[in-house]
Amino acid sequence: MPLMWGHSRAIAAGVVLIFFTLLGSAAAQPRRVLVLHSFGPYFAPWNEIAGRFREGLLKQSPYAIDLYEASLQTERFGPSQDQEPFLDYLRALFAGRNLDLIVAMGAPAARFFLRNRAQFLPSTPLLITGTDERALRDVPCGINDTIVGSMFNQAQPVEHILRVLPDTAHIAVIIGDSPIEKFWLAEYHRALQHLQTRVTLEWLNGLSIDDIARRVAELPPRSAIYYAHVHVDARGVPQENDRVLSRLHELASAPIFGFIDSNLGRGIVGGPLLSTRRFAEQSTTVAIQILEGATPGDIKTPALGLSAPTYDWRELQRWKISEARLPAGSIIEFREPTAWERYRWQLISIFLTLVCAAGIICWLLIERRARRSAQLEARQRLFEVTHLNRTAIAGALSASFAHELSQPLEAAMLNSETAERLLTANPPERARAEAAIADTQQAIKHAAEIIQHLKKLLKRRPEPALQEFDLNEAIADAVRMLSPEAAKRGIALCAKGIQQPLPVKADRIHIQQVLLNLATNGMDAISDCAAEAHAITIRTALAKDSRVEVSVSDTGTGIPGRDLSQVFDTFYTTKKEGTGLGLSIVRTIVENYGGQVSAENRIEGGAIFRFTLPLLRPA
Repeated sequence: MPLMWGHSRAIAAGVVLIFFTLLGSAAAQPRRVLVLHSFGPYFAPWNEIAGRFREGLLKQSPYAIDLYEASLQTERFGPSQDQEPFLDYLRALFAGRNLDLIVAMGAPAARFFLRNRAQFLPSTPLLITGTDERALRDVPCGINDTIVGSMFNQAQPVEHILRVLPDTAHIAVIIGDSPIEKFWLAEYHRALQHLQTRVTLEWLNGLSIDDIARRVAELPPRSAIYYAHVHVDARGVPQENDRVLSRLHELASAPIFGFIDSNLGRGIVGGPLLSTRRFAEQSTTVAIQILEGATPGDIKTPALGLSAPTYDWRELQRWKISEARLPAGSIIEFREPTAWERYRWQLISIFLTLVCAAGIICWLLIERRARRSAQLEARQRLFEVTHLNRTAIAGALSASFAHELSQPLEAAMLNSETAERLLTANPPERARAEAAIADTQQAIKHAAEIIQHLKKLLKRRPEPALQEFDLNEAIADAVRMLSPEAAKRGIALCAKGIQQPLPVKADRIHIQQVLLNLATNGMDAISDCAAEAHAITIRTALAKDSRVEVSVSDTGTGIPGRDLSQVFDTFYTTKKEGTGLGLSIVRTIVENYGGQVSAENRIEGGAIFRFTLPLLRPA
């Protein structure tokens, strides 16, 4: 008994192993699917549905798919009495290969398979798609068949034309001349019968493609075109890839409407559309259910209707159709983005850049105004300090000015008294009196010149008075003003150098102020020195780059070596009562007129100050 039980367990295990091996082998086998095209693989709209179906099935199927495709070329012209060659081709192709599913693209393919099912794969499931259910109402479908079809009122797309373009008086209906298209032509006649009292319907199914193209180019005003489909024209010429629509779009004299979504973007304005995408998606779902073992007859798929009205924005613009005329809820595709939509971030970046630039410019303008105001204020302060410096110089030279002024005044007094005495003599000595009066006038003129020099030195002016003058004359005036003070201190003051004119452009009083500052500083340095030779020399010389160099040297104490680098700094001074502004003002004035200033000690003792000015003309 135990031995029999052991044999039973071994047999059971073997059966289970064989079952799972067969199951795994079956699962590893690819599912073979035949797509049967009605006219060919490139006829719209079946090519769109087939392409999406093929892609969806390969991606979504849990099984490997072995996909075959075949086309019924003869169905373009009607059922043939001799379809045996094509059936023989299919039998040879699938000899020894079991098909798991046949997918008929369109009613002609479905009719062909259903007519010949008994001779070719009678037990293979059939999925019919890409057709209106009315096209198969006379063909019975069994338990092994299912359909993914559509059902809509043929009048709906045409009525929509009249809603969008209510002034339309003429509609050209374009449809082909194949057997299936003749079926739909009859359906359109029945569906549009009620519109014949409102518009003129022109049926172009009896024309060749060339004649249709010529006709749509010459339609009367207030016309529209309804494009159904053209698989075969009246001459029997097949039309693949919807070449007809592309040609008509180029020549049409009126807007073209249609009902298949794959034609949107290829020439039709739009309207309520039948979705090839939904056809493909539902067909993919049903095909996978059948491959997984579901009975086709038990799968009931609701018929597809027309979607919400969808329009091509470019065609609306071409035919000047206002969006206000479109039904509520309409969808507009292919709208060209506005400049804002296309370049939003670039425009935002440009705007922000401009705002930043404007802010920076405003800040720079404010800064410039503030800086200019500060410069003007500093310049005004400089003028005030310069004026105070001139006043201080005049104060320092006041005793000399008074002494120099007293001499011509005393001479004038003496000469006037002499003239009076000569005129009152008996007899009057007119000639000698006139000479005395002339001497008096000369003395008064000399006194007036001294006063005028002093007035110019002390005069307050808001701006420098730029003028061209001879530098030698300015030096001579400075020497005349300094001579009394130099004589009082026992200092020999002289001017040497170039005798020919040295034309410069500056404020003459400012240049005289520079000379007075440097010379009075030299006098002060000499006063603090015990040397016997007391002298100040003002010398001119030509420098490079068309400049003149003026040097003021003294025989004083000189400048401490550690102070040479800061002698022109503001508030630097070696005098107990000094302000430290004199040499700083000298540097400011000279640099303001394009010159440079420097200082150094003389080997023989004392200091020498040099400054340069640009010459207007070479000397």
